[in-house]
Amino acid sequence: MTINNKNISRRDFLKKSMAGVGGLALLANRLNTRLFDDFDYLQDFPDSEYFARNMVYLPNTLPIRSKPSADASAVRLMGVDECLAWNRVVVGEAPLGRNSNNRWVETPEGYVYLPSVQKVRNLPNSQPVSQIPETTSGPGMWAEVTVPYVKMTLENPPARAPWLNDVTSDLWRMYYSQVVWIDQMSVDADGIVYYRVNEDYGHGYGYGDIFWAEASAFRPITEEEIAPIHPDITDKNIVVNVNQQTLSCYEGSNEVYFCQVSTGQKFDQYGLRVDEWATPVGSHWIWRKTISLHMSGGGTGAGWDTMAIPWTSLFAGTGVAIHATFWHNDFGTARSHGCVNASPEDAKWVFRWTTPYVGLDPGDLTPTDYSGTVVNVVEPLY
Repeated sequence: MTINNKNISRRDFLKKSMAGVGGLALLANRLNTRLFDDFDYLQDFPDSEYFARNMVYLPNTLPIRSKPSADASAVRLMGVDECLAWNRVVVGEAPLGRNSNNRWVETPEGYVYLPSVQKVRNLPNSQPVSQIPETTSGPGMWAEVTVPYVKMTLENPPARAPWLNDVTSDLWRMYYSQVVWIDQMSVDADGIVYYRVNEDYGHGYGYGDIFWAEASAFRPITEEEIAPIHPDITDKNIVVNVNQQTLSCYEGSNEVYFCQVSTGQKFDQYGLRVDEWATPVGSHWIWRKTISLHMSGGGTGAGWDTMAIPWTSLFAGTGVAIHATFWHNDFGTARSHGCVNASPEDAKWVFRWTTPYVGLDPGDLTPTDYSGTVVNVVEPLY
């Protein structure tokens, strides 16, 4: 059950949440409640069905323009992760050097450039689970973040993952559409329920960092929503066009799904060609699928490190994948480090449609044969 808190205060929402939890408030704390003291995990957001969340991590760098043009005057600068009501997408004038994307988001205060904002909702969940379910990997469940962002507290400092050390602790956050593994729950002195996020769900993934975050920010994923799409069709293949920045799913010769994507960029920030970032052209097959994965790589100054990347279908090398992307909204432009970036909705559809099929338990599968769906990466001359 989810509710939109547009017309309810945070205090009243928490009261309603705990009323639905009932006996859970009597659960013995598994963690010293001081961990949660003076920490506002779940934020209050504007009154709107959809929001534009600023994804630029440098403070005071994303301008709100008076018109949908980079030449228009700036009304003001957005803060990190600030959310504005999302009215609609309009076509305007692209910034210099960005001819592939001329779309802007209209907000009540003006216009922000589409590639720099994530379209999100604020759907806090009023009823945490009564207990963590059992799986083949022990207690745990997959859950999706359904609020623009939620703050996290580290259970086992010091921080290990590079991304945690690149930002201050108040920016240790998970974002709308991220999918995480939750293996414990706890209740603080005020009766607020928290989930423990642990990337090491029996497979040794991640850096070993363990977090706590407010349970209201998460919605448990169900078997039904990841059920295979058209499992009776055996003749499936994907075509990724790196020139057009598109992905098409075919059943035989029939195109059944199409979306814009972002494949590997060919040039670095200095304009130098970087072939190691290119999405490998050729015929591949999906050799592993996982509901969520921590991805990292690259060298100093050009590296990346991101936790909880959902709906990941690996198809080439050791890490090239089709996966959901929540850190940019620039689909149609080459900008990845080799992967095929897709919107969360598109990546989830591809994840469900392709083989091998993966269930919630364990949520990760590496086939032992060449049974995965074929992915053809093409770079046509025309």
